[in-house]
Amino acid sequence: MTRVTLVTGGMGGLGEAICMKMADMGYEVATTHSPGNTKSAAWLAEMKDKGYHFRAYPCDVSDYDSAQECISIITKEMGPVDVLVNNAGITRDMTFKKMDKTNWDAVIKTNLDSVFNMTKPVCDGMTERGWGRIINISSINGQKGAFGQTNYSAAKAGMHGFSKALALEVARKGVTVNTISPGYIGTKMVMAIAQEVLDTKIIPQIPMGRLGKPEEVAGLVAYLASDEAAFLTGANIAINGGQHMQ
Repeated sequence: MTRVTLVTGGMGGLGEAICMKMADMGYEVATTHSPGNTKSAAWLAEMKDKGYHFRAYPCDVSDYDSAQECISIITKEMGPVDVLVNNAGITRDMTFKKMDKTNWDAVIKTNLDSVFNMTKPVCDGMTERGWGRIINISSINGQKGAFGQTNYSAAKAGMHGFSKALALEVARKGVTVNTISPGYIGTKMVMAIAQEVLDTKIIPQIPMGRLGKPEEVAGLVAYLASDEAAFLTGANIAINGGQHMQ
């Protein structure tokens, strides 16, 4: 029986690479997009031209009821979710002095509350079936902090606290819960940074001397989702070219 993978925020960037890799591994793949997103049909068509038959569902991951409804529809149309990749996230960068409650709440709700909202409706089913994978995409900045990112760093650090605690609860049920903390990855968002800034401020901090590739992170997701990773749980795996080591 083909397993079902759900990747939140899978249209473009890292999420897209994860969707493609999971499909290459034989999983049926669904992703979420923001309600009202007018680009979902074009993205699905583009992916279909590349040989990928994904399904995309509107979901406000920061809203519990929206997440519940989304999972319910996916379950009816595709079957229960076996692999959940909590990838959706936003940034609202500014110094703490300038940060207001609105920009704090937006990041915490989208990046951290979403992990609860999306995991809650799938976790019990995973434990009942005796198999499941929950993979939370955090960030290097959740490990070391970042100037102007108190909201983002707090949310990303919180994701791993969630992973460790839930991993303890479901370890005997065949379900693993892990965190991946990427460094600077060559997504469209990162490549939009001025080349001078990349060359003088960012890449010199990376011992490998380059940005990571989305496919490299996707490969790690695929491993954590596999049967071979059944003994790996509660971990936070850094994939950052040596920029930050613990």
